[in-house]
Amino acid sequence: MSWILKVNDRFQAAHFLKEYKGKCEKIHGHTFWVEVQVKVTKLDKRGIGVDFATIKEKLTKILPDHTFLNEMYNFTPSAENLARHFYKELKKHFPVKEVTVWESENASATYSESR
Repeated sequence: MSWILKVNDRFQAAHFLKEYKGKCEKIHGHTFWVEVQVKVTKLDKRGIGVDFATIKEKLTKILPDHTFLNEMYNFTPSAENLARHFYKELKKHFPVKEVTVWESENASATYSESR
């Protein structure tokens, strides 16, 4: 028996994709949407696996709101790399199943170590 807890947050940032041939090689911005899925197999006496507020607090702390991502990270800040980075940061605190980063309503990347 298990539960999947989902928490979402948004952040705004600018970036560009290195060695990309197309309009995304120029600096541009997004309102990124991040979804974290945490898998729990036990509930506490209150019937809670992990408090949503606790997950949201950790997520908010690691999101780079209103920044230029290429200056912040030593990797190309694609949705794929951001999803992996956020996953690894949150995995330090929670049993994370996967992290999805949306660049738009039509484009996302999901990272999981179990896929």
